[in-house]
Amino acid sequence: MLINAARGLVKSMGGRLPASSAAAFVHRVAPAIPPALDAALKPLLETIAAINLQIRVADRQTQHVAVHTYPQAKVLQQIVGVGPLTALAFILTIDDHARFARSRDIGPYLGLVPRQKSSGESAPQLGITKTGNTYLRRLLVNCAHYILGPFGPDTDQERQKARGRCRGS
Repeated sequence: MLINAARGLVKSMGGRLPASSAAAFVHRVAPAIPPALDAALKPLLETIAAINLQIRVADRQTQHVAVHTYPQAKVLQQIVGVGPLTALAFILTIDDHARFARSRDIGPYLGLVPRQKSSGESAPQLGITKTGNTYLRRLLVNCAHYILGPFGPDTDQERQKARGRCRGS
């Protein structure tokens, strides 16, 4: 929101800030700020830099906890797109895996199964039930989007999809 505020202020003066990640925003856009807005945006850029620093510290702490306190998180992080935060959230939410009779029971526990509404001969595919831990479910869905998106690993399925698109064109 702070980055968008900075962009909006510069845009209202007819300027435009270059594209940048949140981590590099302050260093990348500082030279592009119009002199008339320099005094107004300096505190905003300092706040963004401070927040980025706090995020880096929290990320390091999360990684430290994952490595030293919960070594099983390393196994989950072998999956491309699963980081220490998601691994820790999963481990701490599931707690004792022995309370689940089968591994397939974890999906419904987290609300990651389709809702069902059968009526006569119709059984439409519905969205997920969204029961269970909302935070962990959001993290897992984001990991799935990463894996299935353009940043995920190259797979046979992706290559087949690409070939299918080329033939159909």
